[in-house]
Amino acid sequence: MNVPAPPVSDTLRAALGDLLDGLPPRQATQAVERLIANYRGSTPTDAPILRDRADVVAYAAYRMPATFEAVRSALTAFAAAVPGWTPGDHVDVGGGTGAATWAAAATWTGTRPVTVLDWAEPALALGREIAAANPDLRDVRWQRARIGTALALESTDLATVSYVLNELTAPDRAALVDAVATAAGSVVIVEPGTPDGYARVIEARDRLVADGFHVAAPCPHSAACPIVPGTDWCHFSARVSRSSLHRQVKGGSLAYEDEKFSYVAATRLPVAPVPARVVRRPQIRKGQVLLDLCEPDERLDRRTVTKRHGDLYRAARDATWGDAWPPPAPDA
Repeated sequence: MNVPAPPVSDTLRAALGDLLDGLPPRQATQAVERLIANYRGSTPTDAPILRDRADVVAYAAYRMPATFEAVRSALTAFAAAVPGWTPGDHVDVGGGTGAATWAAAATWTGTRPVTVLDWAEPALALGREIAAANPDLRDVRWQRARIGTALALESTDLATVSYVLNELTAPDRAALVDAVATAAGSVVIVEPGTPDGYARVIEARDRLVADGFHVAAPCPHSAACPIVPGTDWCHFSARVSRSSLHRQVKGGSLAYEDEKFSYVAATRLPVAPVPARVVRRPQIRKGQVLLDLCEPDERLDRRTVTKRHGDLYRAARDATWGDAWPPPAPDA
C-alpha cells in the first residue's frame, strides 16, 4: 500500500524541529532577538548577519516557515497565471537556508536543477542539511556568492529573490534586479509587507517591466501601480503555524500568526493574469460583502456584493485577501 507523502510544509516543520533539539531554548531565543534587531537595521552587503550554526539554526526555525508560506503564496499566484508551465530549473538568489526552494517544490512537483546562492556559508550548510528531508531537494547546489553589483548568474527558467532587497544598498538592489532579468525567464520577488518593502517591490517591478517582462501576479496588468506613492501600500497575508520558538520569542499563545508580504511575479512568457485582485481583507456585513480590488484598467475600486448577486455573493463571502475576483469557474 502506498502511503501519501506528507505536505511539504509539514516536512519542513519537522526538519526544523529536529534542529532545535540540540540548541538550548535560551540561546535560541537570544539569537533570534539579536538577529531580528540586526535585520531591522542597516546591513552592509559584505557582512553576513548569520555568523555561525547557532545563529542559523535559531533564525531558520523562527523565519523559514513564514518565508516559505509567503513565497509559496506568491508562486501559487504566479503558477495560476502561467497554467501548464513548469520551471525546468531554478536559481534562488540570497536564498540562505532555502525556504524558497521548498516553496517551489510545493508549487511544482518533481525534481529540477536548483542553485541556492548566498553570502553566509553557515546558512548554506544548514540549508543543505535541512533539504535532505525532502527527496525533491537532495540534489540542490548550495553556492556561496556575494549578492550585489558583482553577481553573475547563469541562465535559468525561474529566479526567486525573497527577503533580500531590504539588505542591499540602492545600487546593489538595481544591479540584482537587472541580473535576474537578464538571466531568468521568470522572476518572483518577495519582500516584507511594509511600506518600505512595497516600495522596493515596485522599484523592482518597474525595472522588470521596462526590460520587457509581463507582470503575472499579483497585478491584473503590467501598467503603473494605481496606488499613489505615500498614501498606501499593496501587501498580502499568509497564515503560518507558530512553533514553540515563535511562542517563546513573542510570548504569544495563538497557534498561528499572519505573515505580511509584498511581491511581484513577472515573466517573459505569455500570461493570463487575474481579472482583478482582492487587495484587502474582505469586509463581511449583514447581507453584503465589501471587496477592495485592483482592477485591470489601472485603478483601485471598492465593490459591494449583496445577496441579490446570488452565487457571486456566496463566492464573495468565501473570498480571502489576495484572491482573484471573480473566482475562476469550477471547471476552469
